[in-house]
Amino acid sequence: MDADEWARAEAAPSDNEITRVRQLIERIKGDLDDLTGDERGQIEDAVATVRRSRARITSLGMPKIRQPLPDIRAERTA
Repeated sequence: MDADEWARAEAAPSDNEITRVRQLIERIKGDLDDLTGDERGQIEDAVATVRRSRARITSLGMPKIRQPLPDIRAERTA
């Protein structure tokens, strides 16, 4: 088996994992349908807060690595 094929096969979720995630999504959708309007509003507010926080965090970017200072000493010859 080619290394690329092996990596792709290992990275891809199994059929069982896909089925479990789909079942979880359906269960959550069903639970959301049972909420009152006020409860839905609270969840929407919480989601909006999390999204705003994520947007601020990602806009900060990755920390920069300082470049080494150049050696400005003249080379000495013997």
